[in-house]
Parts: sequence; C-alpha cells; structure tokens
Amino acid sequence: MKNGTLTIIDHDGQPHVCGNGGAPHVTVRFKDPNLGTKLFQNPALYAGEAYMDGTLVVENADIYAMLALVMSNLAGYHGHWLARSMKSVERSMSLLRTYNPVGRSKQNVAHHYDLSTTLYRTFLDDQMQYSMAYFRTPQDTLEQAQIQKMTHIGTKLLLKPGQTVLDIGCGWGGLALFLHRTYGVKVVGISLSERQIEVANQRAAAANVGDNVTFRLQDYRHVTETFNRVVSVGMFEHVGLPHYRRFFEVVRDRLDPDGVAVLHTIGRTDGPGATDSWTNKYIFPGGYSPALSEVVPHIERSGLIMTDIEILRLHYAHTLRAWRERFMAKREEIEALYDERFCRMWEFFLSTAEGAFHYGFHVNFHIQMSKKLETVPLTRDYMYQSA
Repeated sequence: MKNGTLTIIDHDGQPHVCGNGGAPHVTVRFKDPNLGTKLFQNPALYAGEAYMDGTLVVENADIYAMLALVMSNLAGYHGHWLARSMKSVERSMSLLRTYNPVGRSKQNVAHHYDLSTTLYRTFLDDQMQYSMAYFRTPQDTLEQAQIQKMTHIGTKLLLKPGQTVLDIGCGWGGLALFLHRTYGVKVVGISLSERQIEVANQRAAAANVGDNVTFRLQDYRHVTETFNRVVSVGMFEHVGLPHYRRFFEVVRDRLDPDGVAVLHTIGRTDGPGATDSWTNKYIFPGGYSPALSEVVPHIERSGLIMTDIEILRLHYAHTLRAWRERFMAKREEIEALYDERFCRMWEFFLSTAEGAFHYGFHVNFHIQMSKKLETVPLTRDYMYQSA
C-alpha cells in the first residue's frame, strides 16, 4: 500500500492502518476471526466468499472502492512471494480447469448464462450485449457504445448484402440481428445456453427476419456448413486452453476461401496467467482470458492469416462501470429474484472485473483473419470511413 489508506478492523476490534495516510480512505471490518489467515492464503477466493457471507464489511464506502484502492496499488506489481507461488500453482491447474469437451462446456455455460433473463435485462443495454462496448468517448451512453462496438465489428468483417455469417457464441442474438438489419447478411448464431437460444429465437420471430437469422443450440465443433464470414464475440474465454487449436481449425474449415473472420475476446497484457479461484468457482467455471502469446501460435498453425490485431484498452472498464451502476440501481429487484447473497456475489464480480480492466492487466483483443493475403484491404482506412 503506497497510495491511499486502508484501515482493517480485526475480529477483536483492533484497527490496522495500511498506506500513506492520504486519500482515499477505506475502512473494512473482519467479522470472522480466521479471515486474516484465509486472505493471506488465497485472497481472491476468501475475499469474495467473505463479502458474500457478510464477514467482510466495507464500513465507509462500497466494495468497488475497497477493491479499487487495493488493485490500484497492485498495478504493475506482482505481489508477495506467496501470491506469486499461488499464481504458478493456479497456472499449472489451468489445463485441467479449462479442459472443456462438449458436455462440460454446456454445463459451464449453463452455470452463468442460463440464469434468469430478467437479471440480465436489469443492467444490459437494450440490444442485450454482454461483452465489451466500444466507447469513442467516456461520455458515450452504454447504448451508443454497444452500437459502436457492433458497427466496428461489422466493418472489420467487410460485409456485403447476401453474404452468410456464422456467429459463434451468439448470446441473446443482438449482434446477429444487428448485422442482418444493418448489412443485409444472413446469420446463423450458435450457443450452448438454452435460455439464450430461446430468447434469441423469440427476438428473431418478433423482428420477422424469416430464414435470414436463425439460432441453434449447438457446439462450434459440430457445425458443418461453410460461411462467407465467421465472428465470435465474448465466447473464446470459454473455449479453454487445451481446445485453442481445435477452435481455429473450425474457424478455418467453416470459412470460405475468400472469407474473413473476427475474434473478439478478453485478453491479458502481462503474459499467461490463470483465472482466480473465486471467479472459476462462482462465475465462469472453465473460463480463461488468454495472453496474445497463447492465441497466436494456434492461429499460425491453423493456416489462417492474421490480417489485423487491435488492442482495446479501458473500453471494458467503462462498460463494467455502466453495468455495475445499473445493477445497483435495480438491486432490490434482483434480490427479490434471487437473494442477498446472490446480489453480493454479483456486486463482487462486477467490481473485481471493472478493477481488473482499469487497474490490472486485462484488455480486449480484436483479431481479424483470412485465408488469403489479398482478401482484406492493404490499409485500415476502411475501418474508419463511416466513423
């Protein structure tokens, strides 16, 4: 703690002050006599569980303020030797944790995405985009920024009317419907979430798009058709390290000879890491956000050509802040839908995620790929002509 002040009141009521005495000042209270030891052993897991259980209480601020103070001090610093050792252990477990064959993938997806659609409607934009928005300025609304994200992706796909698009991990169908509506393309969206596919099909029926936009409960490994374009937004984080080679082989095989693919995924700027144990247990089992060095070799071996890579910084921090603020504004409704512990879990999730993108090493990668060198224009000018 070099900046700001964190006061910890232990189970016996004794205060312990960390930091330089300056602002911001955050005070937390431990209601469990063993919490200090637990936090030293595994801070991510036990901090999250203690907040969920009410044994870690932030007395003069909210959980985001506490996490922001701690994470801002950790920025660029890889921590105590025990924390580094724990990261090494978790990294070694990543291959096992992220081994996601079809059956396990569906189970992992259901854990998070088959929650009540009402929950997601409380904090997402009207297009129900559950991935990073694209903020041209921090003042953009969430709705503006999500439209800008989908437009940015559509531009990178070089879409033309009548083309066919495979949307791997289509969510609730917002991107597929937007691409059809904006560019006149035909889209097949696939997901392993039963609730997402149900809602996506309802939205397609309401939009009266006929056979131009269809949604299927299907694993990416089971698609057999070929398409002019392939896009995947916010799904690659669930593929798992042992399956990267197969994923890009599928993209290659599903893409026409003159096709273009765009991958939108969370990534790390500090090299290979590991998903923390709390997130793996409660939020995204089997999930992992990769370093670019873990992705690129598999694209190279697949025979696909990387035609553009863009690193999108801080956009997700702005997105998560908007989600967190909307979630908190509807917290009573969500508590009625689930319970207090569930709300605390989601507060912790949205707060830690925002902190990771604001103070940590998380960004988003846009990787554009093709099979031929000449498929994509020589310069990036076409990406910004409509900006």
